This record gives sequence, structure tokens and C-alpha cells, in this order.
Amino acid sequence: MTTLLEKGRNALRILAVITIFIAAPALQVQASESKSGEEEKFSPSEMIMHHIKDTHEFHIWGDLAMPLPVILWTEHGLDVFMSGGFYHNKDNKVTTSKGSYVMHHEKIYYADGAHTQAEHAAKPLDFSITRNVFSMFLSFALLSFVFIKVAGAYKTRGQAAPKGLQSFFEPIIIYVRDEIVKPNVGEKKYATYLPYLLTLFFFIWINNLIGLVPFFPGGSNLSGNIAFTFTLSLLTYLIVQFSANKAYWQHIFWMPGVPIPVRFILAPIELLGTVSKAFALMIRLFANITGGHIVVLSLASMVFLFKSYVVGGVVTPFILFIMVLELMVAAIQAYVFTLLTSLFIGMAVADDDHH
Repeated sequence: MTTLLEKGRNALRILAVITIFIAAPALQVQASESKSGEEEKFSPSEMIMHHIKDTHEFHIWGDLAMPLPVILWTEHGLDVFMSGGFYHNKDNKVTTSKGSYVMHHEKIYYADGAHTQAEHAAKPLDFSITRNVFSMFLSFALLSFVFIKVAGAYKTRGQAAPKGLQSFFEPIIIYVRDEIVKPNVGEKKYATYLPYLLTLFFFIWINNLIGLVPFFPGGSNLSGNIAFTFTLSLLTYLIVQFSANKAYWQHIFWMPGVPIPVRFILAPIELLGTVSKAFALMIRLFANITGGHIVVLSLASMVFLFKSYVVGGVVTPFILFIMVLELMVAAIQAYVFTLLTSLFIGMAVADDDHH
């Protein structure tokens, strides 16, 4: 009985810690007060948007934040400085030797006297290391470290039983190869595209997992950024089109066995279909990852809306349940993106079997 009670207490402690980490963005908003001493009204929508959008700093805890480098190409050349000045000045304005800038909704504009109407002002070219860019570099470093180690293990151990990282990743690599790539691309041509498809799967998966970590250096929403999913979809689109054989293009522009007048009608539709496939890839990943973040944060915000420990006790199990689902979704979305990419490549390189 004592052991069961102790396990129950430990479980409650773990639940409390997880809830605090999940609700950290809301805690910061709720704790902020105006200088006049009046407490600001908690806004769930502002808290959620603050979490899912890209920012120029990493919020760590309370008022503690890590600024990130701002890299601008301006009328006077390259300008580099840290982003902290934007967040600690009343007017979100930073002045350097190259000029003055103002931040409005995480967009940087020239502060040329019209910074109160920042959304209408001119903007420098922004190459800043934002939170999403930082997370992308982090995932690149993790993937490089993991697969250099795994490749080194194969060289030194040969056909021996895998150990360490190799033993964890080898079944996943084999699964992607044998269950996703080979059946869709084909036995003869799969090896050409396997490196890209493996990279695609692990890159999306690792970034999805990083986004679920509710504290630094996690918490970014890279896979929920439309520019990120657009780039991945564009790469897939270009690979499919440049890999396509004669039969693929014939089935788009001059379908065999179809009356000639109908071919002129179907050709633009088929051509549009090649773009719509990539568009569907982009939207699917973006919507699923962003939707998961919004659900978790919406549940966490209920605690501060009702200001009740009872609501917190009821909501916490639901948050944990959704977080477990999000762990599954992180892998499923990487799987689906890789599967559909393999399918599209397989359709483009398949041999024509019409006689």
C-alpha cells in the first residue's frame, strides 16, 4: 500500500511538472502586469499565436529570454546586431551605425519617422537567425551527428550485431527502405532516391519532435511554418518533374487511348494536378502540426481563463493525452510526407506497360 501511495505521489509530481512546462507561455502572459499596477487581461489567442509564430528570441522562463542575431541587408550595407533591443524598448526600436529599425509583429521595418505605421514602411532584407532557423540548424546538427556515428559503426562493425545509436536507427532505416521506398519507387530505381527520402523522413520527424519540447532549445513550430513546408514540397515537385520519363509526360499531355478532342481538355487538368499534389503535401504537414500545437495550448489556457485548480486537474490529463498523440503525429506526418513523395516519384519513373 505504501509503495502504491508513493508511486501515486510521484505520478502527481510528474503531472504537475509537465503541466507547468506545457503552460509556460501562458504563465508568462498571465504574470505580465502593466506599469500602472493593473493586471493585464489574459488573452488565449495572443498566447497561442505568440507560441506558434516565429520570433527573433527564445523565451526561456519568466522575463528570461535568449536574443538571436538579427542580420539585415540595408540601404547602407550589412547590419548585424542582437534582437534584445526590440523587446526591451517601449517603441521596439533599435538604432545602429547603419540606421534605425522597428519591429512590428516580428517583422523588421526602417524606422524613418513613420514607425508608428510600421506595416506601411519599407523593409530591409531580413536574413536573421530566428527561432525556427535556430531549430533547423539544431536538427541539422543532430542528424549529422547521429548518421555520422551510425555510418562509422557500419564501417567498423561490418555485419556484426548493431549497438547503441545504430541499433535504434537501423530498424527505422530498413523500414523506410523496404516498406516505403521500394514498393512505391520500384526495385530497380529506388536506390537513386533513397538518400533524399531518408533525409526527408528524419528531417521532418526530428523537427516535429523538437517542436514538442516545451522548453529551450525546443518549442519552435518549424514544421508548422508554411515557408518550411513549401520548400520541402517544392524540392519534391522539382525532383519528380526532372526525374519523369517520356511515358509520364505522355500521360499528362497526350493520353493514350483517349479521343483527341478530350486530350486537349484533360491536358491542362493533368498539368494542374502535378502542382496540386505538391500543394497538398505543403498544406497537410503545415495544418496537422500547427493544429496539434493549438489544441495543447488551448487546453492549457483554460486554467488561466477559469483561474481554478479544479479546472487544472481536469485539463492536465487531456493535455498529456494530446501530447502523447502529438508524439505519434510527429512520426506519422514524416511517414506520410515520405510515402507520398515516394509515390509521386514512382509514378514519374515507372516504365510504360501499354502495348
